[in-house]
Amino acid sequence: METKIAVIIIHGLGRQKRDFARSFVERLKSTYTKVSGNPSTQLSIEPVYWADIFEEREDQLYQTLVSAKNLHYKQLRRFVIHYLADAVAYQPVEYPSQNYEAVHKTISQALNRLSDQAGPKAPLCVIAHSLGGVIASNYFYDLQMTSRKESMIIDPLSALERGETLTHFFTLGTTLPLWSLRYRNFNQPVSVPSPLLRAHYAKVSGGWTNFYDKNDILGYPLRNIDPMYELAVKEDVEVKVGDWKTSWNPLCHSGYFMSKSITERIVRSLALTVDSIDRK
Repeated sequence: METKIAVIIIHGLGRQKRDFARSFVERLKSTYTKVSGNPSTQLSIEPVYWADIFEEREDQLYQTLVSAKNLHYKQLRRFVIHYLADAVAYQPVEYPSQNYEAVHKTISQALNRLSDQAGPKAPLCVIAHSLGGVIASNYFYDLQMTSRKESMIIDPLSALERGETLTHFFTLGTTLPLWSLRYRNFNQPVSVPSPLLRAHYAKVSGGWTNFYDKNDILGYPLRNIDPMYELAVKEDVEVKVGDWKTSWNPLCHSGYFMSKSITERIVRSLALTVDSIDRK
């Protein structure tokens, strides 16, 4: 039976299309085959699209506040509303049916689909951009350490959905350090790999790798937030992302999924994971 790895890709802030990951998925698959010599069918990939949860209300806010009042700098205001409102709207609040849980439901659904495609014990790789890194960190923290997990898991019999096979976590231009300001002590990072991974794969190792560009004002290193993050995050990797128009300025924030070096780094880790599983 072919070894499979489950991969979820989570987008970040701003207006997003449902097919946001199409080109990145194609590059992941082709690069994986080139680097590993193995078929790309070993990768079961599910993009996680959550932007539509906020999009309608953000558009209404723009129409009510900007268009109706004929405010200046309309396009810049639209950009700000869609970026800042995502971060504000995602915050957990003290009432049921909140946005926090609605966003997390999109991850639960993706994991459930991957459990069917790749198998309920497939190693899991999470690739998350920008605010997506915060969302993924919160999601797996809740699975590992809170009572919310009971409502998050669609198939309780799936080790993948329970988060037990979480192997790799790649954050790209993450805004997670900004979230540290919400807490007096920001010293309980999610554990990567999952503490229970060895129960399923004794020879597999993984970890949390964070990519950041010095020109990206929304993306930051992670290891020096707190001593516990220095232990939890295997490496902060400085990269150059974007094209000739964006690589030298803050607009590079949208360029991580197009980075050849990031793609190659990810697929090498996935190939090593497959080799570890196949090595008897």
